[in-house]
Amino acid sequence: MVVVTSLVVVHPELADVVEELMSTGVRNIHALAWRDLDDPDAGGSERHADEVFGRWAAAGLDIRLRTSAARGLPREDRRRGYRVVRRGGRLGVFPRAVVGEVFDRHERADAIVEIWNGVPWGSPLWWRRRPGIVILHHVHGPMWDQILPGPLAAVGRRLEAQWAPPFYRRAAMVTPSQATRDELLGLGWPPEQVTAIDNGIEEFWAPSGDAPDPRPTVVAVGRLAPVKRFELVIAAALEARVRVPGLQVFLVGEGPERPRLQAMVEAAGASTWLQFTGRLDADALRSLYRRAWVVTSASLAEGWGLSLTEAAACGTPAVATDISGHRCSVVAGETGILVPPERLGAALADVLTCDDERRRLAGAALARARTLTWDATATGIARVLLAEVRTRAGARC
Repeated sequence: MVVVTSLVVVHPELADVVEELMSTGVRNIHALAWRDLDDPDAGGSERHADEVFGRWAAAGLDIRLRTSAARGLPREDRRRGYRVVRRGGRLGVFPRAVVGEVFDRHERADAIVEIWNGVPWGSPLWWRRRPGIVILHHVHGPMWDQILPGPLAAVGRRLEAQWAPPFYRRAAMVTPSQATRDELLGLGWPPEQVTAIDNGIEEFWAPSGDAPDPRPTVVAVGRLAPVKRFELVIAAALEARVRVPGLQVFLVGEGPERPRLQAMVEAAGASTWLQFTGRLDADALRSLYRRAWVVTSASLAEGWGLSLTEAAACGTPAVATDISGHRCSVVAGETGILVPPERLGAALADVLTCDDERRRLAGAALARARTLTWDATATGIARVLLAEVRTRAGARC
């Protein structure tokens, strides 16, 4: 996880949408999220929430984010102008937050934003008379087997794909990828209820103008957790190095899988060129993106490949697994290469050994990255909420 703090200047289009929201009486917005950006396990979903809510708060909305407690973090906090309230553990936060929203008469919300991250909050059941939207980054699907043991994984799949959807099909849904939208439609959501809004990229992520590292360099960024499948990155790197003898690979991040992954690297005798960096601050990560020839990811599932678009904004193309979240952050064959897991090593070698192809991909990746902004993301989601407010107001007439 990388946090980039900057002064938020409210975009004129967002200011207009927020002004319209306030004119309808929506000023206090409560959000429900499993974790917040300061949580040690935070990732792309938490970064997304912070970018959106920070901009909404700067535009004048009163935002309160309910989330789970984490060791070392205060029960209440404020970041980028919005309030964070941490109560309950990883599972206890769900009933506590719902009870708080239903029975807290002192801080009533005008609208609610539910961030559905695997386990739903059920807001359409207990928030039926007031406006709200749901943000769902990706369908977990095969991820359940990585997260939970067999019987519980089956429960998770059924909850996500069978039990919860009937209660949400009238809810206004936002997803950061067209591929996830297609998955939701496949689960029975009406097309008019699901809006895909691209994630943004901070201006911080940009090329330096310096030449890349003289050695072929690959970087992979993410939490060292089962769903990220870093073992496939390691296997692909070992395969690619047969054709690219000078290859060096940097694995950026921390997580429960690190001891096992390090043991794999040591067993392969690759410790001198395949290195674990741990977490990096924003400046160090940007420097690494700029030096790298390629960014890679072998994730099983993503809502949006955030590291791939950050690297693209630094002029570095991607070679990654062909999954729904990567199909939205990478335009296959144009800004990067998407392949099945068993082809990852060969694809890395192909791109690393062809300078013309790599330059073509890098130029297209940079051009597309410059079209993605967090201002557009925050404005688009605010528009979905405004449309929901107006729809409910019309229904009451």
